[in-house]
Amino acid sequence: MKQSSKMILIAPIVVGIVCVVFFVVTSEAQDNSTTAVDAKIATIELTELTAKEVEGILFMRQEEKLARDVYRVIYDKWGLRIFNNISNSEQTHMDALARIIARYSLDDPVSEDIPGTFLDDKLQLLYKELIERASKSLNEALIVGALIEELDIADLEHWLAATDNEDVRIVYQNLMKGSRNHLRSFYRQIDRSGVKYTPSYLSTDLFNRIVTSPKEKGGAILDSDFTFK
Repeated sequence: MKQSSKMILIAPIVVGIVCVVFFVVTSEAQDNSTTAVDAKIATIELTELTAKEVEGILFMRQEEKLARDVYRVIYDKWGLRIFNNISNSEQTHMDALARIIARYSLDDPVSEDIPGTFLDDKLQLLYKELIERASKSLNEALIVGALIEELDIADLEHWLAATDNEDVRIVYQNLMKGSRNHLRSFYRQIDRSGVKYTPSYLSTDLFNRIVTSPKEKGGAILDSDFTFK
């Protein structure tokens, strides 16, 4: 009986240590990736942005906020950890775009970071629609997560094609890498639930290549094997 009691006391401690170690390792990996990207960008000479490039940076800053805000609401409702983890990742995406905005002295559309509020009217409407859909069931919430990541990838690809500035391209490529990893995570959850998911913003071929490939790692990437066809 004494030995059993000791095991009961030790088990939570071991679990706690494992969780702390996992959090530290994950945080360090994210910090290292961010440091690599920032270090690379610091070596690139500033060049004037076109109006289209400015539009893309400011729009994606808001779209990453949409992802973060939606995931936070979903996590509060359903309590599934994936939404909390990915909302934190979306914050790092927002921060990356904030640094580019500061680098070029642009006006930040998220200077007042009010949850669920957007300057872009289309994103404001989309936020409302996604929250309503995600509130119906946990499966619908997971589908909303996959839809957001699909949209992020498609929009980032669009804006990537509109810029030849290397620093902006690095940021977009790395945001896309993160969104592909998020899409893989959401799709695994959807697949396990037995729900059929049909892509809405990506081609079936590209979607399948993303979700059936391993998680991507690394820092300041400039190119990707995942392109639109």
